[in-house]
Amino acid sequence: MRSVGVDLAAAAPGTALAEIVWSAGAARLERLEIGMTDADIVASVASGEVWLGVDCPLGWPDAFVDFVGAHHADAEPSLGPVEGHADWRRKLVYRHTDHVVRERIGRWPLSVSTDRLGVTALRGAGLLRRLAAVGFPVDRAGEGRLFEVYPGGSLRRWGFDTSGYRVDAARRAILLHALRERAPWLDIGGFAPLAIAKADAFDALIAALATRAGALGSFEKPASDMLSVARREGWVVLPDGPLEALPGVE
Repeated sequence: MRSVGVDLAAAAPGTALAEIVWSAGAARLERLEIGMTDADIVASVASGEVWLGVDCPLGWPDAFVDFVGAHHADAEPSLGPVEGHADWRRKLVYRHTDHVVRERIGRWPLSVSTDRLGVTALRGAGLLRRLAAVGFPVDRAGEGRLFEVYPGGSLRRWGFDTSGYRVDAARRAILLHALRERAPWLDIGGFAPLAIAKADAFDALIAALATRAGALGSFEKPASDMLSVARREGWVVLPDGPLEALPGVE
């Protein structure tokens, strides 16, 4: 099987893609590129047994969608009168899955509704439509072959120190060395310099590893009573098992 990880940005220049081919007890990084268009991403899953993980929110909080719609129509939102304080805003700022992520890794992910990440999510929404148009199964709750992944959160779930790695190439070099020490079954080939030089490329590699965890079903699924919410808002796939278990058995 193949796992494709995408670190999605608002435009192609900051978007990276990694492709890992898995076999019994081993994995090989076959592709790591930056500058990916939507067409490039769609083409990467066009054939074969492939799973796709995208580092981008796949939806917005239900309460935020309702609030914006009500404001647009000059109507009262379901949350009631605007209070403006943090507790009142929280339902607009974070999705259900973001609350679960915070419980599991001890920190909030970026907000898709109140952070610049929302610009990337606009592109992500278009990408989902393009994937569906070519027959790739799109389920935002992680029940198919598409997953919303969080590279930094995945690394923390696997026990790595992620401090500063997004902004410091030296930290990425240390982190990549630690990753290779724990995963001797992963052949990175000649892509290490790119992963170290570019944070987007590094995150695409981690996204491809997290996607493998998703393909194995090694992640916490949405509770049954929240499944419909996850299908609208998206669901972050955080690995449950250790990094060492990813090769599995084909």
